[in-house]
Amino acid sequence: MPASDQLLTVTAGDAAFSAVYARPADPTATVVVAHGAGAGREHPFLRGFSDALNSLGLATLRFNFPYMEAGRKFPDRPPGAIAAWRAAMDTARGQAAANHDRGPVWAAGKSFGGRMASMAVADGMDAAGLVYLGYPLHAPGKPEKLRDEHLYGLAVPMLFLQGTRDTFATSGILADVVSRIGPNAVLQWVEGGDHSFAVAGKKRPADEVGASMSVPVAEFIAARS
Repeated sequence: MPASDQLLTVTAGDAAFSAVYARPADPTATVVVAHGAGAGREHPFLRGFSDALNSLGLATLRFNFPYMEAGRKFPDRPPGAIAAWRAAMDTARGQAAANHDRGPVWAAGKSFGGRMASMAVADGMDAAGLVYLGYPLHAPGKPEKLRDEHLYGLAVPMLFLQGTRDTFATSGILADVVSRIGPNAVLQWVEGGDHSFAVAGKKRPADEVGASMSVPVAEFIAARS
């Protein structure tokens, strides 16, 4: 039986934001999914990714950060984004408990959403593991300013899915960062992919691209559950 969406309201301090929870029958795990800086939870990439995870037997909760919910242009500062992540994870755990699901709860995010998840875990947020859908290691053209310091203290399993043409992560530098994190971190390249995982000469709709990320993610989670 396919999963059906359930619209939820999540609160973090004074901020309220929306989330969509979808649960297939007897899910093996729950994945909380956050969007990137420029698009919300209903972006076709995230929708395709989440729907495909549901079809593979994982529950999902994808949410808007408060700034996106309020229609603001600039992303929340880390304290606000971390608070939103904590609240979203707590909501996902509450949904799992209400359904008597005992599988682990993972955190996944596209770009900004994944980086904020890693910062939340570094700040003490509980998560079974982290999935980065294009980690923004540095701004395009500025590889000297890395966003990596907090990663080295993280002991949870981490999957970095990254396009080889992603201008937000110079390939050699990212490979070095992942190797220095330790064996709990795995880097998997998407050949020819840019920051949105679009491959030159291979035109696909964004929801299909997002769905294609689901198999390696589901396999990574299954191997560590």
